[in-house]
Amino acid sequence: MASDLRLKEQLPKLTERIVQTYSEIGTINHLGHCPLPSVEVICSVIDDLREIIFPGYRRREGLHSGNIAYYVGNLVDALHDKLTVQIGRALRHDDRVGRDIDPCEEPVDYEAKGQAMAIKFLECVPRMRKVLATDVQAAFDGDPACRSMDEVIFCYPGLTAITVYRLAHELRLLGVPYIPRMMTEWAHRETGIDIHPGAQIGNYFFIDHGTGVVIGETCEIGDHVKLYQGVTLGALSFDTDGDGNLVRGLKRHPTLEDRVVIYANATVLGGKTIIGHDSVIGSSVWLTRSVSPFTTVVLEKPNLRMRADRPDELDPAMNYRI
Repeated sequence: MASDLRLKEQLPKLTERIVQTYSEIGTINHLGHCPLPSVEVICSVIDDLREIIFPGYRRREGLHSGNIAYYVGNLVDALHDKLTVQIGRALRHDDRVGRDIDPCEEPVDYEAKGQAMAIKFLECVPRMRKVLATDVQAAFDGDPACRSMDEVIFCYPGLTAITVYRLAHELRLLGVPYIPRMMTEWAHRETGIDIHPGAQIGNYFFIDHGTGVVIGETCEIGDHVKLYQGVTLGALSFDTDGDGNLVRGLKRHPTLEDRVVIYANATVLGGKTIIGHDSVIGSSVWLTRSVSPFTTVVLEKPNLRMRADRPDELDPAMNYRI
């Protein structure tokens, strides 16, 4: 059946109505001459950084001691250029939010500032590789199903999320707006693991399975901590000012000391909640107060009831369906 061309005549008026909303609802569109950071470019930055941190596992084959410097050098050069532009855009837009600035009278050379931040960030890569090596080791040590550290790098979504978090966290520490959160939200989409770039996480961090894990902005996590799927480290409540607006920047999320293990679907809430070192939080626990070191917290054992729909298929000795 052919389309009705008469219906297409409505489209110009529809377009006018849509465009009109751009002036009526100005909070969800950007129509300035200053470009925003590019989602596509930020995704390519993540890809390049992962290639540098874990060379030989992903894009380029046949890497060896004779060509690795040339290959990584090209990646670093490209990252310098991408990050310089993208950080400059982010800084420019951040300065303009809520302010009317003439593009010809910008008070800051944003590209120069972006370049300085890009260099500082790239200088952190050797240190970040050392930290991520501890995360790979933690995954191998913590999962008996894992046959090698290569398997961790190839297969584990927790490592992908942690890798992107650690990169984004460094950018956030440098004061880069927007881009750190764009990076961790990419990892969130890819893995189902939501780690805010503001969280502080120590070495040897392992997320097993991972789907549904949420780690809030002001979390503080020590060394050798292990989380299972569905764990939430969240806020208990949000403080507001006299006008009812959220007060930002306060510690809202829990602190986990060294060697804490939290099992599947447990929820730990509150900025004053501290889980003491060497503690274990069992599955499905809901916790809003602090726990002393060397403590195990579990739910009372639930009652399990099993019922068969057809008595003729019951095993009399076991009373369950066979």
